[in-house]
Amino acid sequence: MNYHDAMKILIVDDEPAISETLAYALRADGFTADSCTLGSAALSMLQDGAHDLVVLDVGLPDLNGFDVCRQLRRFSDIPVLFLTARADEVDRIVGLELGGDDYVAKPFSPREVVSRIRAILRRLRPEAKTGISDGRPEKSARFAVDRDGLRIAFHGQWLSLTRYEYLLLALLLERPGRILNRAQIMESVWQDSGESFERTVDTHIKTLRGKLRAVHAADDCIQTHRGLGYSVTTG
Repeated sequence: MNYHDAMKILIVDDEPAISETLAYALRADGFTADSCTLGSAALSMLQDGAHDLVVLDVGLPDLNGFDVCRQLRRFSDIPVLFLTARADEVDRIVGLELGGDDYVAKPFSPREVVSRIRAILRRLRPEAKTGISDGRPEKSARFAVDRDGLRIAFHGQWLSLTRYEYLLLALLLERPGRILNRAQIMESVWQDSGESFERTVDTHIKTLRGKLRAVHAADDCIQTHRGLGYSVTTG
């Protein structure tokens, strides 16, 4: 069995052709898939924690997909992959700031979506890879980076990071003590950096700090250098 066998995906989209096609692709890849057409129904279905990831359309007939994600984050940290008919920059930034893990614009290839789902789950499921001490980071180390498993540990605890949070923190850790400005970070982390807003960097730094402090409140390792950029200390 593959690491994702029996993992359950919820598809929330009011277009049956999209839901059915994506569900078929997921089942062919070993996942199980449920679907619904309303945001309110999705929130009810997600209360029991039985699903492993949500594919969430932004343009739902009742609740906006962003509103669904906002309410979802009050009780669950389940990964969210947004779907949208609009490749609008503001929409994408809003989705990621709300806690989305990735973003795909319609029309899309079902195989691409399945591939992105696999990538998200690899990052967030430590048991999928065991690259460091049989999957357990060294507690004595401030940071441990498992590049095969696409995960980072802080003070012996694996962090639950979104795609861009992982890439951003990994970039800073490659250059401990070095100050990187927003443009450098955007260029390295965001593939479409020319079209992204630099405030996205600030937002992701903020969420990263929150996750690091949740592990070790007294260790403020990400430094802000006003007018210059950000750096991380590892010693």
